[in-house]
Amino acid sequence: MIKTDKVLTKSSFKHGLECPNKLFFSNNSSEYNNLRAEDLFLDALASGGFQVEEYARLQFPGGVLLEKDSVDDYQSLANKTAELLTQENIVIYEAAFLSDGLFVRSDILVKQGNKIQLIEVKAKSIDPSDPNIFTSKTGKLKKDWKPYLFDLAFQTNVAKLSFPQYEISPFLCLVDKSKTAQVGGLNQLFRVKKNAKHRGGIEVLIDNANQLGDSLLACFDLSVTVGRILEDEYNYHTNLKFSEAIVMLQDIQVNNYYPNWPTSFSACKSCEYKRDSLKENGGKKSGFEHCFRTQHNWSDKDMVRSNIFDIWNLRGSKLMERGIHFKDQMFKEDVKLEKGIGSLSNSERQWIQIQKEQNQDWTEHVNKRGLKTEIDSWLFPLHFIDFETSTVPLPFHEDRKPYEQIAFQFSHHTYHKDGRIEHTSEFISASPGVFPNFEFVEKLYEALKNDNGTIFRYANHEKTILNAIHSQLDQSKQKNKVELMSFIESICGTNKEEQGFIKHPVRDMVDLCEVIKNYYYNPYTYGSISIKDVLPAVLKTSSFIQSKYSKSIGNIQVTSKNFSKDHTWLTLKGGQVISPYKTLPKIFDDLSAEDIDETISGIGDINDGGAALTAYGKLQYTNMNDTERRQITNALKRYCELDTLAMVMIYEHLKSLVKL
Repeated sequence: MIKTDKVLTKSSFKHGLECPNKLFFSNNSSEYNNLRAEDLFLDALASGGFQVEEYARLQFPGGVLLEKDSVDDYQSLANKTAELLTQENIVIYEAAFLSDGLFVRSDILVKQGNKIQLIEVKAKSIDPSDPNIFTSKTGKLKKDWKPYLFDLAFQTNVAKLSFPQYEISPFLCLVDKSKTAQVGGLNQLFRVKKNAKHRGGIEVLIDNANQLGDSLLACFDLSVTVGRILEDEYNYHTNLKFSEAIVMLQDIQVNNYYPNWPTSFSACKSCEYKRDSLKENGGKKSGFEHCFRTQHNWSDKDMVRSNIFDIWNLRGSKLMERGIHFKDQMFKEDVKLEKGIGSLSNSERQWIQIQKEQNQDWTEHVNKRGLKTEIDSWLFPLHFIDFETSTVPLPFHEDRKPYEQIAFQFSHHTYHKDGRIEHTSEFISASPGVFPNFEFVEKLYEALKNDNGTIFRYANHEKTILNAIHSQLDQSKQKNKVELMSFIESICGTNKEEQGFIKHPVRDMVDLCEVIKNYYYNPYTYGSISIKDVLPAVLKTSSFIQSKYSKSIGNIQVTSKNFSKDHTWLTLKGGQVISPYKTLPKIFDDLSAEDIDETISGIGDINDGGAALTAYGKLQYTNMNDTERRQITNALKRYCELDTLAMVMIYEHLKSLVKL
């Protein structure tokens, strides 16, 4: 019997394709840290995938589900599959194939006589009007689809090795975003449950596809494309064909050795096998460091040198080809430095980051003249808004499409000319089955229509959402849609030419992220302009913000809708400012663990966007009692209020820098 750790599984194959070195680090997870191991947002996405998989099974009814009893039962699962395949016609969920040390499980298998369809289900969406979904016009595999297609090829290969007597056709079953849900509450028929019996933690509340309306999925026979992959007509990497990948990755799996796959800027920049600077990692090592010690002779001193991989917006870099790995090796010419006009150019921002790390200079860089000119153009009262949204493959509401934007919450702070800060308004849709977008815009319009003060967002998300709602309104029978569409156009324009594209809306929102990018650099962001990095850097740097917000709410000119007057936003521990997100009250103060797990398990504390997205899905449960619904709603309100207050803090810091 083949030992479990010597079998190359589908997941191991996919991981190794990304970078063969990763397969070694993954196989030695007790030694090497993985930054993605506990990513809540990725968990939320994975749950969406499992929901789609359960949904797909209902489109192929009457199947036999092969449950995995232990980590060591590859052979028994393969034997059960072989036994079921002796039937003339059979549908199998999670069919298993084991051959020559290769093991796969296929989401759905449909056998009719001598023909087998292997159906891989993915939550990835497609636009059926695209004539070139998987390949380009020149016939090359599209980069985004390579992992899925090579995965399907691996399954097909192992199945054919196991059962050469059958005609096996590989299919990808994907979410068709042109289709519309014909039932309300579709998403909640496939519930994410912590202790559900089924794979992926999904509890299915129905057993008949007839209750679902027309399918939202589209299946594609990819026999020709997969055949070409198996014949090595397509490469995964420039220097790696399918057959070569099988041999190499299986050898790594069996012999557990480091393959020394060549490093590259793009791959190593995004590598997850690094140390987490915020955690001890239980003494775990960095796979990234292992690669650079082995291939580039990095020393212990090199490990603490500032390297090139976090340089802001550095793309397609050829620096490594020239032997440049560290910022202290770089000169202006390496970023093709060009001076910006009135604001920082991309290359200027890169060079500022490089210089400050070369010189161990932790002071902020501020383009005071440009920043003051920008700030002087803003009109009081200032309005700071932040949205919480959801986009899921299985819609929450009838007549909505897969992955259609749902705007379920906003927070709104107002900064008055006299320095008063008011948490002016907020909105959250906590009622299950109610499509919230149009009420969302109505409430936002009511909150912002009473003056011409400047409106702030952080990054492009809010503009994207409003444009999506603009399109939804245009296609709706909403009575006040003209008024609401005009409001959206006035603050962010519209992308539709036939409606008169507005390049400069009357009250165009200011992107605070762009302000940061153009005029401000804080070394503690290490190049990032994400608010998740800018806020902690500001909190660490600004004595003004530390002093003001370390006082209780009742002692500063700030009002709050969700926190008591004795709440303090900032606390210090060991001389370091604790992120205000870390001090958010827990969601469930008076519910037992059993109560929580019964209907809303798996959320934890809402202190990141992934948990907030998951929480909205839980709010759609119709059997949640009032206490549970109120507690989760209040937690979401606190989280979103803090998002807009964070923007206010950043604004106040910028304002203090130019002494306004």
